[in-house]
Amino acid sequence: MKRKIFISINLPSRTKKRLVKATESWQELPVKWSKEENLHITLLFLGFVDDDSTYAVCEKVARVTENSEIFDIEFDSIGLGPTAEDPRMVWVAGQASEALKNLVEKIEKELGIFTSSKKEFRPHITLGKIRKNKWDELPERPSIRKEFPLLVTAESVDVMASNFEGDGMEYAIIESCELN
Repeated sequence: MKRKIFISINLPSRTKKRLVKATESWQELPVKWSKEENLHITLLFLGFVDDDSTYAVCEKVARVTENSEIFDIEFDSIGLGPTAEDPRMVWVAGQASEALKNLVEKIEKELGIFTSSKKEFRPHITLGKIRKNKWDELPERPSIRKEFPLLVTAESVDVMASNFEGDGMEYAIIESCELN
């Protein structure tokens, strides 16, 4: 069986609650808001992966994390992304993180998908995806911009699967790999 696999850092439930509360004033906009339990920081998207390969991915991510230290990730604002002029989502934007960049590159190398060193890695948390057609029909473009200082401690890296069921997307942790 093949599933959509990605690698992420999950957020504490208290942080997820804060993020959902921060979007309350925008709930009427044409945005498909992420479910609270699905909020996370995506590091890598691997696409459709079969079960045997997923097991190998878990082993390789665990190998990287056992030699990687816990670190903090700073976020500073909620806004439209990737650009305010042509937004596709509402997100929490993060500061460039050398520790996160290095972790992603180590995972890519271990998985054999590393192509070149990145200049920087700016994390984000997707709060919702814009419903483009309805967004474009609005008489005037909404402005979504809110200072939102947030510090997330990365304590583990999770190999996740996306499942499309019922009323939307559900994410399941396949393997949680602790940082040291």
